Amino acid sequence: MKKGGVMASSYVGGLSGAFIPVSEDAGMIAAAECGALTIEKLEAMTCVCSVGLDMIAVPGTTSAATISGIIADEAAIGMINQKTTAVRILPVEGKDVGESIELGGLLGTAPIMKVNPYSCEEFISRAGSIPAPIHSFKN
Repeated sequence: MKKGGVMASSYVGGLSGAFIPVSEDAGMIAAAECGALTIEKLEAMTCVCSVGLDMIAVPGTTSAATISGIIADEAAIGMINQKTTAVRILPVEGKDVGESIELGGLLGTAPIMKVNPYSCEEFISRAGSIPAPIHSFKN
């Protein structure tokens, strides 16, 4: 995966530096609808060749702790890779996995994606912080 990110930044194309909204790309919508594209896969792409999670719809029943955990994951990825990362996640009230929401205009259609069912409530409730990058780790 890391080599894929390096290759993407060396040649035309790839996802280097991309922030691809799931709701605005027909290929990503189709992949999310059939289960080929997951939040975990999008996080993995962020690690090597993207800058965050963009326009991802999740069930309205998703807890604040789970959403906070997803945001914390992205912040940690950004810190360790020394790059800016962002999250635009949409909890959609009354919708569940397999359904979709029409956002209108350029915002497109967002399939409701599955979130990890395991709780991160205990971790998030610690209310810690993610440190700034430490440059002395590099030689």
